[in-house]
Amino acid sequence: MANQTLTLPISGMTCANCAMNISRGLNKLPGVDEANVNFAAEQAAVTFDPKTVSAKDLIAKVEALGFKVTTAHIDFPITGMTCANCAMNVERALGKKVPGVVNAAVNFAAERAAVDYLPSMATPDDLAAAVEKAGFGAVMETEGEPADAEADARAREIADQTRKFTVGVVFALPLFLLSMARDFGVTGPWSHHAWVNWFFLLLATPVQFYTGWDYYVSGLKSLRNKSANMDVLVAMGSSTAYVYSLAVLLLPGLGDHVYFETSAVIITLIKMGKLLEARSKGKTGNAIRKLMGLRPKTATVIQKGVEVEIPIDRVRVNDVVVVRPGERIPVDGRVNQGVSSVDESMLTGEPIPVDKKEGDTVAAGTINSQGMLTFTATRVGRKTALAQIIRLVQEAQGSKAPIQALADRVAAVFVPAIIVIALLVFGIWILVSGDFVTAMIRMVAVLVIACPCALGLATPTAIMAGTGKGAERGMLIKNSRALEEATRLTTVVLDKTGTITEGRPVVTDLLPDDQGSMSEMELLTLAASVEKGSEHPLGRAIVEKAEATGLTLANSVDFKAHGGHGVEARVEGRTLRVGKPRWFEKGSVKMSSQTDIRIAELQSQGKTVMVTAEADRILGIIGVSDRIKADSPPAVARLKQMGLETVMLTGDNRLAAEAIGRQAGVDTVEAEVQPEDKALRVEALQAEGKIVAMVGDGINDAPALARADVGMAIGTGTDVAIETAEVILASGSLSGVPRVIALSRATMTTIRQNLFWAFFYNAVLIPVAAGALYPFEGLPIMLRQLHPILAALAMAFSSISVVSNSLRLYRK
Repeated sequence: MANQTLTLPISGMTCANCAMNISRGLNKLPGVDEANVNFAAEQAAVTFDPKTVSAKDLIAKVEALGFKVTTAHIDFPITGMTCANCAMNVERALGKKVPGVVNAAVNFAAERAAVDYLPSMATPDDLAAAVEKAGFGAVMETEGEPADAEADARAREIADQTRKFTVGVVFALPLFLLSMARDFGVTGPWSHHAWVNWFFLLLATPVQFYTGWDYYVSGLKSLRNKSANMDVLVAMGSSTAYVYSLAVLLLPGLGDHVYFETSAVIITLIKMGKLLEARSKGKTGNAIRKLMGLRPKTATVIQKGVEVEIPIDRVRVNDVVVVRPGERIPVDGRVNQGVSSVDESMLTGEPIPVDKKEGDTVAAGTINSQGMLTFTATRVGRKTALAQIIRLVQEAQGSKAPIQALADRVAAVFVPAIIVIALLVFGIWILVSGDFVTAMIRMVAVLVIACPCALGLATPTAIMAGTGKGAERGMLIKNSRALEEATRLTTVVLDKTGTITEGRPVVTDLLPDDQGSMSEMELLTLAASVEKGSEHPLGRAIVEKAEATGLTLANSVDFKAHGGHGVEARVEGRTLRVGKPRWFEKGSVKMSSQTDIRIAELQSQGKTVMVTAEADRILGIIGVSDRIKADSPPAVARLKQMGLETVMLTGDNRLAAEAIGRQAGVDTVEAEVQPEDKALRVEALQAEGKIVAMVGDGINDAPALARADVGMAIGTGTDVAIETAEVILASGSLSGVPRVIALSRATMTTIRQNLFWAFFYNAVLIPVAAGALYPFEGLPIMLRQLHPILAALAMAFSSISVVSNSLRLYRK
């Protein structure tokens, strides 16, 4: 069994160190090939061997580390059970046969199953299929909405954070105002009585141990996992001020000034920052939510001649589906009846509706604009184009860009280093000032101003925003490595057929041999009869021309395809060959000077020439033209404006290739390249030190797409399953190539800005908090003696600034 990749939605992470702890713990499990945890997306992408480790084991590990994996729950009736053993069989079928099922409990008496499962691996449809395969019935009463489980978990977490922040404000604000008023002499002598400090303790305690409880829990989890996260710093800093103030109350000999307002305001400000950060992070995942929102909840299908509305998870392959004007198409399918225009902008990024008629394909999530369509479902559930797009975007957002490696290395040692620095600062100020309180304030300021979260969020939030923006525009970027590599490109290699041209060649010229022994229709009939067994676009063009003309094709036998050259077959006892001129030039076939002239004329017009021959005799030549796409020349011009070299690779002859190359405006044309040699040409360019992107259709170009530094597959929205390319341009337009590169450059610029400010923030403000500016008397006192409250405010907004900068990508 091949390795599986699983996406786990994780809650409870508070900083980048939490993500690193989970990643480290999962990678230690036997059978786990790779585990990447995205703090910004709050997800873990795990590649594992299902023979060695199960999804349940992965979840158990995450929970053992102190975090929670969000699962979906469904409860549904089971029919056909006759005894307790039947219930056990159903449990076994659900638990063992459906990947992603975490827990399955079947109640024989109630005849119901309760199942917890991972929506990224299983659907209610999968559960029903497993039950039915085991010989029982499953009645899905309502549609399972797996995305709701994760969304609800995020909403509950934000609601919990909001409650705790509200409590913090209610108690910390009056505490801060009363404390400051007393310090500045605004209040009367009453405020210096002993009971006031006890009142301050009463106000500070709910903030410390309710609003701030998460920091203690998370910090202890982190230390238990032999690491230290941001919460350790917050807990240490606020607890130092709180415990010292409590000691002053209990032991008056230590002094008479308490710092309860410091601990309370630190916690409240940082909680405010985390709350705003959570809401901002949620916006970086808008693309996924928008895509999920495109999936209708129900579908209208025809059952026994009657239209019935059913939950979308109950639609099966080969069901006949009806879609009226204005409705979203629920699943992928092929039109049986009706004519309409369909808005496919959610797949391709192109706003112009696409006409659909009988035989055309339709995709889930697109909108039927005009007439009523009836179609047969071909792909449902997780196999639809929309579901695959969502999966690709999730995987891209969960992947790690190489540029993130530096931030990860720093984050791994950041918190321990800050603790050491804070203790050194405390020791130095004790020696310099001889005052415990001054040293303590400096130490607390260092602890709370340090922000590893900004480092942890710098890359993933930008990746999420960039890949999400790309998905909205029909550019599916499979991983962040490709996003980063696209910014370094120097050369873009373009396939001709289907990339620069429309990929739908048509027959333009029929030229029988000059001896007058054969008519145009006879030539077309023979050539089409040979090409019937061919899948090549040129062969299909000949067959389509013959069928459109109404010709009756003869049966062919002994069909053989000669890759890159042509095809041959026996037709009515005659051995015929149809292929490129150079195939015949190398053989025993003699071409007349008149035939050579005709071939050269057609090729000079940018047409591809197919020769039809029998034994050593030329029967005639066929000219085939593949029109260049209207948007190809502007796209090539844009690539050149971006400083990129453009190369066109094609198996076509040089004259025809150069004619197309001139129309497109490419820098270099490499013609007569066999499909298997395209990867070698890409490799040769790389050997020259060039960073190469290959753009092709993802089929014949697969080796070259895989060999290139960045492979880009041209295809429609229903071709999202192309595996070799790292970028899929769903619109089928070459204009997507410069858009992908522009998006990559904008994303990497944002990442560099984020990393710069994250490093700059910590490198500058930690020394300020430590008192590095104290000797400079000309500076404001707030900089010379940075109060922990100001430090907490700065820390709270450092992460928000990084996330907000990433969100700017949505406006580009």
